Amino acid sequence: MEKRKELVIIGDSAFAQIAYEYFTHDSEHTVVAFSVERGYINKSSLFGLPVVPLDEIRSKYPPSEFTAFVAITYIEGNKVRARIYNQLKEWKYSLATYVSSKAFVWRNVKIGDNCFIFEDNTVQPWVSIGNDVIIWSGNHLGHHSEIQDHVFISSHVVISGFCKIGKFAFLGVNSTISNNVSIGEGDIIGAGAVVIGDTENNTTYVGNPARPISRK
Repeated sequence: MEKRKELVIIGDSAFAQIAYEYFTHDSEHTVVAFSVERGYINKSSLFGLPVVPLDEIRSKYPPSEFTAFVAITYIEGNKVRARIYNQLKEWKYSLATYVSSKAFVWRNVKIGDNCFIFEDNTVQPWVSIGNDVIIWSGNHLGHHSEIQDHVFISSHVVISGFCKIGKFAFLGVNSTISNNVSIGEGDIIGAGAVVIGDTENNTTYVGNPARPISRK
């Protein structure tokens, strides 16, 4: 029997707890610890496992022996997750990707590292998913679409064919992206929004059809 891969989860929030459950019961990984930036530590253990300061992770769980997963949601427009992701890459960690056994992912889909794909997602042929992408449950990712790095897709989102979702974008619950549409980098697509044309970078869109309401 192949040895299970030992994994450190970065974070101790609700998402980190969910990641622990999924990695433990639906993957080849064994979670051995949690790690949090020193200033945010408020507990010494979680699920009976140690919570260690991030600045000590290399000495206690060296990258030559352990993998990691950054379990942080869309805080500060996905920038916090991206910052810690980049730090771990600099420290030479391999970053685990989880794909639910209850997701439908076609054979030629490309998926980067530090991705988390929940149950009931449909990912059609020739979809490309970058690094550090979170895809919550129950979404449709249409054929030939590209999801760039550090994106967060919530639940019941429809991304039609030949779409491009820019880096750091957030797609709200029940939003819909029409065919051949590009979503700008850093965009927030509000819950229930229907996007029928390309969007500008760093802009929030709401409504049906979606309209811009603010820019960063």
